[in-house]
Amino acid sequence: MRYYLDTNILMFILSKKKQSDISSKIASLLSDYANTFYASSVAVKELILLHRIGKIKNQFYKSEEDLLDEITRSEIKIVFFNEHHFSKYTKLKIVEGHKDMNDHAIISQAMSDKIALISSDGEFENYAAQGLNFVFNKR
Repeated sequence: MRYYLDTNILMFILSKKKQSDISSKIASLLSDYANTFYASSVAVKELILLHRIGKIKNQFYKSEEDLLDEITRSEIKIVFFNEHHFSKYTKLKIVEGHKDMNDHAIISQAMSDKIALISSDGEFENYAAQGLNFVFNKR
């Protein structure tokens, strides 16, 4: 099966904290070689920003280039946000109180590509009625 990984899941994978931050259900999906994993360019951009501002620090990644290299080594395919995704983004009904434009873009991308989205953000469940195939990482 195919899965998009939200920024928080990417962060957990790259920080090597799988056991404490990733549920056994999600760990099982991640270790299944039959699955293919994608990251929106929006999520990767968020991850780079978090590294730059010091919100995520890791002894393994001294630079943003190191993060990108690890995403590639992890066989996570980066999918660039494009006009097809923007079309879905313009039609997305925003859930009250959920104002994160990056989340909206990632949700729209997963919906338009018809790929399940894994996240620890419980707000994403509210978009299932609009067609989001959401897999919740309960920590």
